[in-house]
Amino acid sequence: MERGLVHALLLDGAGGARRVGWAEVDAWRPGQGVLWLHFDYTVADTRDWLNNHSGLPEMAVEALLTLETRPRVTTLADAHLINLRGVNLTPGAQPEDMIAIRLWMDNDRIISTQRRGLKAVSDLLDALQQGQGPCSAQALLAELLDRLTWHFEDVIASIEERVSLLEEVTARSVTSDSLNNIAELRRQAISLRRYLSPQREAMARLVADTGSWLTEPDRLVIREAADRLQRLLEDIDLAREHATIAQEDLQSRLSDRLGSRMYVLAVITCLFLPLTFITGLFGVNLGGIPGAEHPLAFLFFSLLTLGFALALILLLRARRWL
Repeated sequence: MERGLVHALLLDGAGGARRVGWAEVDAWRPGQGVLWLHFDYTVADTRDWLNNHSGLPEMAVEALLTLETRPRVTTLADAHLINLRGVNLTPGAQPEDMIAIRLWMDNDRIISTQRRGLKAVSDLLDALQQGQGPCSAQALLAELLDRLTWHFEDVIASIEERVSLLEEVTARSVTSDSLNNIAELRRQAISLRRYLSPQREAMARLVADTGSWLTEPDRLVIREAADRLQRLLEDIDLAREHATIAQEDLQSRLSDRLGSRMYVLAVITCLFLPLTFITGLFGVNLGGIPGAEHPLAFLFFSLLTLGFALALILLLRARRWL
């Protein structure tokens, strides 16, 4: 990676592309083919090039370099500024830790920035190297949106499967670990929806654009991806509702279990409290305790405490507490 440039590709208009160096990038002019420059925005050289050599408006440079973004589409004259999000498919990473990609696009040039690698971008690179990629900037955007949506489907299907599995597990046993797992799934679903919803709105805005920037085939690809994303939003809402129901049911059963245990402890305390009082009263080391010299005093005392215990049990049963 040189000066923050991850890759520079010149599309040939037939589904392929070739890598170019900085000399060709500097010498490039509109009409020579679509140029795609992809930068790591955390590198200082990227900021310098965008500010001083890209020729982009200040607002566009700021948007390409900002740390936190939400999916959106902004039209500036004959260009578009587009912020998108994709799931993090790095092994060991959390899918809801989504990766942002920012794009400046016109008919002849694409400038994109991101901090971490995105699977959809690497898939596009592979397709272009094999000569089976997009032929124009608009087609590249449509295919990128389509690939991002397919990766969303895999993650959401995984969440739905895990929710169903947890529902089966919690139906058989009640554990605090299951409660924690359900809470984690709900958090993931909420985090995913936070970005999927505005991305769906951004795609809808692209489809609704009545200008001539998008061709009809590209518009159809984006519309299909937007429809699939809408279905995914409905699926993730359904999965979240199932997780909520499972969590509430599990919490209710845990509360019932805790209540039953506390109830048993309360009954035992109720039974032994008067007996403790009697034994404490007769256990004081003072003169004048009744029956202290009587040989059957201990037997009478034991029968007395047993009688108290039976009387308390009958009383609790009469009140339907047992």
